[in-house]
Amino acid sequence: MPKVGIIYNDVKPIAGRVASELKEKFTAHGWDVCITTGIGGMLGYSTPESPICHTPIEGLTPPGFDSETKFAIVLGGDGTVLAASRLVAYCGIPMLSVNTGHMGFLTETYLNQLPQAVEQLMADKYEVEERAMLTVKVFRGDSIQWEALCLNEMVLHREPLTSMCHFEIAVGRHAPVDIAADGVIISTPTGSTAYSLSAGGPVVTPGVPALQLVPICPHSLASRALVFPDTEPVNIYPVNTPRLVMVVDGNGGCYVLPDDRVNVERSQYCAKFIRLQPPEFFRVLREKLGWGLPHIAKPTSVELP
Repeated sequence: MPKVGIIYNDVKPIAGRVASELKEKFTAHGWDVCITTGIGGMLGYSTPESPICHTPIEGLTPPGFDSETKFAIVLGGDGTVLAASRLVAYCGIPMLSVNTGHMGFLTETYLNQLPQAVEQLMADKYEVEERAMLTVKVFRGDSIQWEALCLNEMVLHREPLTSMCHFEIAVGRHAPVDIAADGVIISTPTGSTAYSLSAGGPVVTPGVPALQLVPICPHSLASRALVFPDTEPVNIYPVNTPRLVMVVDGNGGCYVLPDDRVNVERSQYCAKFIRLQPPEFFRVLREKLGWGLPHIAKPTSVELP
């Protein structure tokens, strides 16, 4: 009996309703269905009073989801997709992401196209695209205080008010560099169109084996985004800062103290996205972000030279 997983955003009633309808449909066709919400993939927060918030990556998989699960259907927006990617990464389950949110940059299809998408899934008419993920760890001495899988980006900054921070950052075996900025971002190619883009970083196509370091509002004309091979681990040491906050995928994170070390490296796990059509990244950039569109509309009533 084939198995399918369904992950939905329980905050949105339409996502819950569609999840129930999908469960009935797949069950009627003889499929074993496992269903869960995306909340299990939402990252927790540590606090100064409870600094350890360590859930091993292998412990995030929902009950019933395993390597026998052929694929998972994710109902929600980009936040749900990010959470789902952590839930299924350990088992390597491909995801079909269905947009019930707003922009849906990471989603593959829409609710009005779902019936045709389900038919393609059942007929095995799809491709699987792999996206690199990061493993983010916070060490205090030799002890792990916090750990997370990351599909978009890791951000390190000060709270509650934005102000300049000082970082010593070592990329691979290269000499450490000092950066003074409001914060720093370590981004995957997938995350290059998220916070990193807003902070002035470049867009990196998904197939490029690279990561990028982007300072947020740096206090130097020389501090610019750096793109480097994803085989290089990154270690970040806060310098002369009482306390920082780390946020992963815009969802959760932890406090980072002056003696802590933040380690970021490409994960052994990856996010697998089901593509109903051959992947076309530039089309998504055009449709979602307006990339490549003309800045000035040419008037149709005037003959241009």
